[in-house]
Amino acid sequence: MVPSRTEPLSRALPAVVIAGTHSGVGKTSVTLGLIGALRRRGLTVQPFKIGPDFIDPLHHTHAAGRTSRNLDGWMMDSETNLERFARATADADVAVIEGVMGLFDGSEGSSDRGSSAEMAKLLGLPVVLVIDAAAMARSAAALIHGFASFDPELRIAGVILNNLGGEAHAEMIREALAGSVPILGAIPRVRDLVVPERHLGLHLPHEARQDYAQTLACLIDAHVDIDRLLQAGRIARPTPPPPTSPVPPEVRVGVARDEAFCFYYPENLELLQQAGAELVEFSPIRDPLPDNLDGLYIGGGYPELHTAALAANHSATRAIEDFCKRGGPVYAECGGLIYLGQTFQIDDSIYELCGALPLSTRMPAGLHIGYVEVNTTGGLFGEGHTARGHLFHHSQITGEPAVDRCYTVRSARGGESHEGYCAENVLASYIHLHFSSAPELPAAFIAHCRARRATSQST
Repeated sequence: MVPSRTEPLSRALPAVVIAGTHSGVGKTSVTLGLIGALRRRGLTVQPFKIGPDFIDPLHHTHAAGRTSRNLDGWMMDSETNLERFARATADADVAVIEGVMGLFDGSEGSSDRGSSAEMAKLLGLPVVLVIDAAAMARSAAALIHGFASFDPELRIAGVILNNLGGEAHAEMIREALAGSVPILGAIPRVRDLVVPERHLGLHLPHEARQDYAQTLACLIDAHVDIDRLLQAGRIARPTPPPPTSPVPPEVRVGVARDEAFCFYYPENLELLQQAGAELVEFSPIRDPLPDNLDGLYIGGGYPELHTAALAANHSATRAIEDFCKRGGPVYAECGGLIYLGQTFQIDDSIYELCGALPLSTRMPAGLHIGYVEVNTTGGLFGEGHTARGHLFHHSQITGEPAVDRCYTVRSARGGESHEGYCAENVLASYIHLHFSSAPELPAAFIAHCRARRATSQST
């Protein structure tokens, strides 16, 4: 029996990894629909995303009504992933984990590192495999058998056939499988039920059709055996780590957060709070810079979609430039780097932004994507720290910026470069770091914020 929210949490935790044979098979749609269908039953659903992606977790959070968390075998060690999973599911009735790319795709070809398969085995979770059956019948059985037998340590609980032409189509695949792998769902092709994509992935939740999540929930309810799926996913509920003691805030850190800047790992913000920060959110599109800040964090997102509005908010851009010139600690990633620059060129249009760093950017440019490891050589975080993160951007810096670099970067494939553009207490980079890989970094940032506050109070 699946627990309801009015009953005590069961010792068992239904939890499944929704994986695909490859990207584009409908993992996200199935995940969102399943989250919605489970919430209709009165269940508290904890969503997760395997891999470094920011956009899918935003959709999960919108559907589940609680924060989706990333699990990543490359950016975080095994202990951290296990702790994140246990802590986040402590008060949940069920966990739904969306995979990344194809089931076995990760950071390298010689192992499953960074893949959905690696994470499923680490957490002891069964996999529900989603396949796009639109152009297959009996061949689907060969594909499913291949995935089911490729790694004997991995448990495939069943498959969901997506994008079917009708019941006869589904029946042909059932006959071909002959019960060897359970079919947990057979979802018909539905026109216009796809989240639109752009250069960095899916459109964001606020841009989607208002009825999208509800329609997906109805579709999953009607065509997936949810009870059987949950029964197949029952695991022993992991013991959560002791709760962290709240830390009284000592400094105020502004966090740029709106439609243009929305790519933040929840743990990054939480680690800043644990280091002593009060986080003050504001919109660079609409708001002035908040008063009495001791530091500033500007994450990634889609500034290219809102550049005119960002440039028009002179109150914010001038205040941020002034904050930087007066030595305010500022950490910026990807979209934040663009925003701190002097100009941003999109096709033939050029926009003046904060001008806090002597560099400019433009797009479109080639895609830069992949995991990276950073060794700090100075700047805001100091020397000698190692952290992990990822790159995913379609813009680039124009020319050679006249600014110091404080990162030595090694890609997952072994390539080396220098990045991390720093000037005084400002650090901007295209790299999205996961602070869980190096908790000393947020602590170093907050130490700079404390120093600034002390200096301000003494003058």
